[in-house]
Amino acid sequence: MTADSPRTCTLTDGHAGNLRQPLALPRALGRVADEIVLLPPAPWRWFAPRRLPGASQSFGPAFQTAWNTPPALAIGCGRQAALATRLLRDRGSRTVQILDPRLDPSHWDVVIAPEHDGLAGPNVLTLLGSLNPVDDAWLSDARAAFPSFAALPSPRTALLIGGDSAHYAFDADAFARLAATLDDAMGTDSLMITTSRRTPADVVQALRARYATRADTVLWCDPSDGPNPYAGLLAWADRIVCTPESVNMVSEACATSAPVHVFEPARVSGRPRLFLDALLERGRIRALTAAISPFDVEPLRETARIAAEVRARLSL
Repeated sequence: MTADSPRTCTLTDGHAGNLRQPLALPRALGRVADEIVLLPPAPWRWFAPRRLPGASQSFGPAFQTAWNTPPALAIGCGRQAALATRLLRDRGSRTVQILDPRLDPSHWDVVIAPEHDGLAGPNVLTLLGSLNPVDDAWLSDARAAFPSFAALPSPRTALLIGGDSAHYAFDADAFARLAATLDDAMGTDSLMITTSRRTPADVVQALRARYATRADTVLWCDPSDGPNPYAGLLAWADRIVCTPESVNMVSEACATSAPVHVFEPARVSGRPRLFLDALLERGRIRALTAAISPFDVEPLRETARIAAEVRARLSL
C-alpha cells in the first residue's frame, strides 16, 4: 500500500481530549480510519513537534507500520501527533493537524485550529469550537441506542458534568452552586446526568447523594452504572446544562438542536473564555440561571464545513 492509496490514519497520544476530533473528521469525509496511539518515550515526547534524531522510530510499532507503508491521509491531534504527521508528510502522506502545533503551520498540508487560538496562515482552517461527530445521523443513532429515555417526562434536561481545568475550578463547592441553581430552575422535570473522567471524586459522591433516588432521573458516574449514556443524553434532551471548562463538551452540546445553558461562564479564564463569549454573542448559549427558559437555536455544525474545505484543498 502506498501513499496514493485511500488508507487514512488518525494519530493521537490516546488522551480523551485529543481522540474525539481526529475521529470526527474522517467520519465527515466518508472515510474509515485506522487509529494509531503514539507511545513516545523521552526525549522525543518532550520536544515534539520538533525533531530529534531517531524520531521516526520513537512512536511504537503501530506508527512504524504507518511509516513503512504511508497512508494517503494522516490526521493528528495534539503535540505528539504533530511530530508524527510531520514525519509522515515527508513519506508522502497528505497531513491534517488539529489544534495549534506551536510551530510554523507550513510543516503540514492543513492545520485546523479553533478561532480562540488566534492562529492564521494560508493553510490554516479555523472553526468555532472543536470538531465532533454530532449531526442528525449521529443523534438518530443515539436515540435508537437509548430508547428508554423517550419515556422520561418532558422537558428532559441533560446535565453534563466536567471537572477541573487550568481555566476553571469545578469542585464540590461549585457543584453545590450548580445544583442549587438547577433545582430552583427545574422543579420536578426529568433529569439525565453524566460525568466525565475529570469529575472530582467528591463531586461524584455529592451527585449520588443528591440525585441517585430522585424520580425521573438518569444518573451515570462510572461503568458500574452501565453503558455511558452521553450520546443518548444529547439526543433526547429538550435542554442541556453543562459546566463551562470543556470546549469539546460545549461544542458537542451546541451541535444539537437543544438550548444550551452554561454554568458560570464568567468564571472561566483564558482561551476557553473567548470561545464562550463568542457563543454568548451569537445567542447559541446562555448563562445558567434559576429562570431557565427555552430559546430558539441553530445547531453549531462546524465539522461538515471544515470537512468540505479539507476535501477541496487536498483534492480527496
